Amino acid sequence: MPTHPPAVRESIRGHRAAWIGLLLALILIAAAVAIPLVTGWDVATRASRSEDPNALAPLHGLWQPHLGVATAVAIIVAVLAWRYAPRLSKDLSWRALLAGAFLGSLVWMLSLALVDGPSGISRVLGNPYEYLETARGVTDVGALLQEYISRIPLDAQDNWVTHVAGHPPAMLLFFVGLVRIGLGSDFVAGLVVIVIAASLAPAVLVTLRALDIEVIARRAAPFLVFTPAAVFLAVSADAVIAVVGAWGVAALALASTARSRRVCIIWALVAGLLLGLLVEMSYGMPLFGVLAIAVLVAGKRWLALPIAAAAALAVVLVFSAAGFSLWEAFAVIRERYWDGIARRRPFGYWVWGNLAALAISAGPFVASGLAVMSAKVRKVSVPALLVGAGVLMIVLADLSGMSKAEVERIWLPFIPWLTISLAYLSPRWRSAALAGQLVWALVVQHLFYTVW
Repeated sequence: MPTHPPAVRESIRGHRAAWIGLLLALILIAAAVAIPLVTGWDVATRASRSEDPNALAPLHGLWQPHLGVATAVAIIVAVLAWRYAPRLSKDLSWRALLAGAFLGSLVWMLSLALVDGPSGISRVLGNPYEYLETARGVTDVGALLQEYISRIPLDAQDNWVTHVAGHPPAMLLFFVGLVRIGLGSDFVAGLVVIVIAASLAPAVLVTLRALDIEVIARRAAPFLVFTPAAVFLAVSADAVIAVVGAWGVAALALASTARSRRVCIIWALVAGLLLGLLVEMSYGMPLFGVLAIAVLVAGKRWLALPIAAAAALAVVLVFSAAGFSLWEAFAVIRERYWDGIARRRPFGYWVWGNLAALAISAGPFVASGLAVMSAKVRKVSVPALLVGAGVLMIVLADLSGMSKAEVERIWLPFIPWLTISLAYLSPRWRSAALAGQLVWALVVQHLFYTVW
């Protein structure tokens, strides 16, 4: 029986792992779609199929194949990205790479959103269950914070609409701010969200370089920019949450690797303020503490920990002093969650259906990256810490039972950290995976009416 050199054996293992990961992701997606269709199992996504025959689990959206005015543009962007993004991510200076990542993300999200025309940018935030309509009616921020918790319960008089009730007040205040400065129309607010979302990839790249893994950052850059998650990042309020979290982690990485105490303190304060704001935007974002610890372990400058923690706590206490106590709201939001559609969503389906929705949003080739990384990495490394933190955050969110369905947007903050794993694919696989991720994004955009 022939024996192969170690490098060849590793290549074979990586090739096999990549195929296994991809096939498992596709099988999971197929099962999540087919089982409710075949069995008639009402898993309560957007609506039951008896209420809307186009409802299709595991996405919170509708089966609606269509073409649009920007279809050709999106295809051209995808072809150019596949042809040039890997080379540019390798050859550009670091600053040019960050600028290119921002512009590439912006163009990619706009081209996908505009497949549905201008409504692709405006319709999501214009939904009355979102934040913007409520934000337009806010006249007194102090009173809003004082009464915020009392208006969460489903049976409360004048209760909050779904998304407002389901999040702490910082998200609503973000849109109140847009309204106050004249950016509160559905379309303009959508553009603002897309511009903010375009900084997600640069934030992750800054984190990777700060932790001294620029080679991994450059390999991962095309996947971070041209992610299928762009379908859901564009105009989703959860994209803002993802960006705040990513820049908070980037600041923490800069703090934990700073050469001077003064620089460490400054970046740790910035990190704490952003991460404190993050937990005031989403009840699930305390899970980012897992990623924060991973960054601190990688950076090894633990002075950043107490400073960032104190700054984050200060943000939470300011909100509490103004009338909104996060710890009091947790119990109330749990009751609201179970009083709503969540009680119709069977955990037996969503505990794995969530992962299928994640694979749709992140793109199935992320499973290839995770499989290859698990096969190649023999010891704890910085990329392994970050990707492992991303996996752990998702596992905890999934098992909590508080993320049943809609995770194609809810888990957007976690997806970039999984996407880093694609840097571990072989060059041939990276090229194929980038093409696959781009095509996947186009297919999802054109086959579904995505609510986000």
